[in-house]
Amino acid sequence: MVYDADGGLRGEIAYNWGRLRRTAHCSLCTITHNLVKERRSWADWRAGVGVPVTVLHRNERPPDVESVSGDRTPCVLARTEAGLTYLLGPGELDACDGELDVFERILTTALDRASLDLGG
Repeated sequence: MVYDADGGLRGEIAYNWGRLRRTAHCSLCTITHNLVKERRSWADWRAGVGVPVTVLHRNERPPDVESVSGDRTPCVLARTEAGLTYLLGPGELDACDGELDVFERILTTALDRASLDLGG
């Protein structure tokens, strides 16, 4: 998963300043974090999903993730034996409206379309 924000202190400050000014928005951040920290529901979901879940900021992407995600962030990718598959993009994540249960439903549908299994 890739946030539509840069990591590190400078990135966090820039994103939060942009949120306050309403010039920055990351629908994945809205699902995973409240105003200050990671949501407990998100941490519980990640722990129980049954497959490794890696969440990166734009400036933390390795080359293979960057080549698949490009400028289409936030996004959710799946790494399989066949390589990376782009599952969800900004539109689908916006449709979740910050709700984890909606995210899980949309992700399950995307995994079904891609013929992948969440493992949980």
